[in-house]
Amino acid sequence: MVHGHHHTEFESNQFLGKELKYFSQAGFDLDRIHIKRNAPIASLYEDAILNEGAVISSNGALINFSGKKTGRSPKDKRIVFEETSKDDIWWGPVNIKMDEHTFEINRERAIDYLNTRENVYVFDGFAGWDPKYRIKVRVIASRAYHALFMHNMLIRPTPEELENFGEPDFIIYNAGQFPANRFTTGMTSTTSVEVNFKRMEMVILGTEYAGEMKKGIFSVMHYLQPVKFGQLSLHSSANQAKGDNGDVTLFFGLSGTGKTTLSADPNRLLIGDDEHVWSDTGVFNIEGGCYAKTINLSAEKEPEIFNAIKFGSILENVVYNPADRKPDYDDVSITENTRCAYPIEYIPNAKIPCIADRQPSNIIMLCCDAFGVLPPVSRLTPEQAQYHFVAGYTSKTPGTEDGIVEPSPTFSTCYGQPFIVLHPGRYAHMLADRMEKNKVDCWLINTGWTGGKFGTGKRCPLKYTRAIVDAIHNGTLSKAEFENFPIFNLAIPKAVEGVPSEILNPAKVWPSKEAFDAELNKLGGMFQKAFAKYEEGLAPAVKQAGPVF
Repeated sequence: MVHGHHHTEFESNQFLGKELKYFSQAGFDLDRIHIKRNAPIASLYEDAILNEGAVISSNGALINFSGKKTGRSPKDKRIVFEETSKDDIWWGPVNIKMDEHTFEINRERAIDYLNTRENVYVFDGFAGWDPKYRIKVRVIASRAYHALFMHNMLIRPTPEELENFGEPDFIIYNAGQFPANRFTTGMTSTTSVEVNFKRMEMVILGTEYAGEMKKGIFSVMHYLQPVKFGQLSLHSSANQAKGDNGDVTLFFGLSGTGKTTLSADPNRLLIGDDEHVWSDTGVFNIEGGCYAKTINLSAEKEPEIFNAIKFGSILENVVYNPADRKPDYDDVSITENTRCAYPIEYIPNAKIPCIADRQPSNIIMLCCDAFGVLPPVSRLTPEQAQYHFVAGYTSKTPGTEDGIVEPSPTFSTCYGQPFIVLHPGRYAHMLADRMEKNKVDCWLINTGWTGGKFGTGKRCPLKYTRAIVDAIHNGTLSKAEFENFPIFNLAIPKAVEGVPSEILNPAKVWPSKEAFDAELNKLGGMFQKAFAKYEEGLAPAVKQAGPVF
């Protein structure tokens, strides 16, 4: 390709004039590479199609493939052990140490690789919608796909904000097409994802899965918000009632529990679907976009997400029919983790800017209990709220292929274990403080099985769960009459409008009382065992808020 006369406005040398010093100091060979900063969507489409094997889908979205890695690589994630952050970090299996020297080697390797590319893509944007607490992020990548992904997932600056962007607070070097060197000390594989809080940089080698950048920024916010700003970062979705000063709800829940589905409520405004900060002045989204699962996606079940897949959106690892370019959301031959990244304004009832200037009224903790013993809804005391937040329970249904007939429990602390950077107790303590100060109601909702465990019972119908959420929002549930649910000591309502009252107490819908008690005891034991890993430093009242035999 001939360069020169067709340099377009977004590669303007005005930007490079200001930033030249940074790029040359960082070791970029500016005579060789062509830097494209905040390029228009159409231009990124063209490059991805020309150079990266992307195709345009019949709905206008760009279909991209991430190569060998179609999901995150948590075992290859490292945090640099250095004096400015080492005393705050919860070291262990989630946050694994890397020394500063190894980070420098990998950073150099990433920049050396970027220097061999003809095009280097830069995206400058923000993380966090509240100007008081947001950070400026620069993404430097070798793939147009990665630039477009972060264009969708970060908050897009106005032309004026871009003009006056200045020095970024955090930089991602994404050289994911190039492997890490396995002979470098501390490397476990050819994949390496690492964050350095002293340099405020992230380096990616050996994985082209775009979600690593999204969750890398999330990890950074999980450190900066509590440590630097004194605010609470959360793996949650959030929505708000329409009208002035509408009430705000936070939804916690692991994959498959209904966090995205239940927060997309046509009667409420969506603040965001995945990452938020609960600040002293309200709640704000960290991201400028959504990263939704597309497995079995349909216009009937999830119309908002289905219709957000259009020009500018990225479909990741989705199979399509070559004859008409229609995506096949039921085909999981590449991965079950098929996804779409789109700007949040593609959702019709998104609240832009994604910020609520008021404190939450309700917190909803979601689990999908395939053992079928937890009630469809219960009200938690502040201690129980901390307990269940730290436990982070859900369960997976048995897979068909491996002959497992038992549901398997998952305990992911703070409902987002792979992304937390400080000890879980620090987030739980901040959560409790904020709940108490603002008198927030907390609810545990089970979207899983009723009338028996997986295989004998059935999943609680979505319409009943929606009716429960409506009763929380219209205030009727907090006025209900409650009874005690044994072992877990949960307060469960005797009646909820639109929900058959017998399913509210799981014991009543199980055919066998003995079978129910056995499963209840078993799940209680699993909670106790899982909680022991996190309990150091938690108040005794919180430890005692779990199952009691």
